[in-house]
Amino acid sequence: MENMISVVVVTYNQEDTIGRTLDSILMQQCHIPYEIIIGEDCSTDSTLSICRRYAEKHPDVIRLIANEENKGFINNYFDCILAAKGKYIADCAGDDFWTDPLKLEKEVCILENHPEVTLVHTDWNKYDESTQIATASARKPFTDSMTDGKQMLEAIITQTSIPVVHLCTSLYRTDIIHKALKEDEYLFRNKEFGCEDVQIVFIMALQGKIAYIPDATLNYSQGEETVSTSKDDKKQFRFVRLVSDLSYYLSQKYDINSAKVEDYFRYRIFALGMHAFRAHDDNLYHEVLKCEKAWKTQRDLKSSCLFLVMRHEWLWSAGLLIRKGFVTLKRGCR
Repeated sequence: MENMISVVVVTYNQEDTIGRTLDSILMQQCHIPYEIIIGEDCSTDSTLSICRRYAEKHPDVIRLIANEENKGFINNYFDCILAAKGKYIADCAGDDFWTDPLKLEKEVCILENHPEVTLVHTDWNKYDESTQIATASARKPFTDSMTDGKQMLEAIITQTSIPVVHLCTSLYRTDIIHKALKEDEYLFRNKEFGCEDVQIVFIMALQGKIAYIPDATLNYSQGEETVSTSKDDKKQFRFVRLVSDLSYYLSQKYDINSAKVEDYFRYRIFALGMHAFRAHDDNLYHEVLKCEKAWKTQRDLKSSCLFLVMRHEWLWSAGLLIRKGFVTLKRGCR
């Protein structure tokens, strides 16, 4: 592998933001060269033509992989990872953008000087697309300059909102992820796990130390509804189910069993139950029961009460009416 950084950008129907993403990468000032690998997944808008213009303007930096058919995010992403020629990999989503021109320089210096470090990441901001205002993300765990990755494994598989590591702020070693992809393709390619970042962060933490830089280098776009923040309870149910299945797979394969892990799955069962309750979907209710059995979860009092209500249609309907009344009253008090 070349002493170079490969920056992966996967994109689909992001004509309004992809140029901003690419500009934020192209502004990087780094003492080692970098390439940008764009995985364009058959967009139906003008995303591809924008990417082509950038590739034509920067032919020595940008490699455009224009897929002939839509691969879906997971396969598109990991195909780009495998195409990386550099010694290190970074990525930036097609609707996010870096804000620090020295992001890569700061990170690569740590990796070059500390061979025991497998991944380095930074702080980041939430960016409201409607107001164009960036605000600091919530306080994160493991903010020491360097942490033994094995101490982070439990936290990585039990995260529910703020990620332990935001992968779009990261730089990590290519050889480790390429080897892991070959050894356990199911972990990375299984679309039923619903995400791609948790696996990578987990493997990097398993293999060495994780470094942290407190500088905010990324604006994480928060505007339109996403797969992880849907207001549709059926869609959100599916996302929570998939990422929880991933957590269970990792906990079993790497024997991570603790009170915190047990609490996490109890929390997830209740969260899934609430999505099923609000959606008023009996099929989802029975799917929660299957998850409870598959994850070997001990039901807590909250879930017991919730499932009792959902076992009886009249109680379920009454519960929804009561909830609707509380929501209406709460809005009226604002």
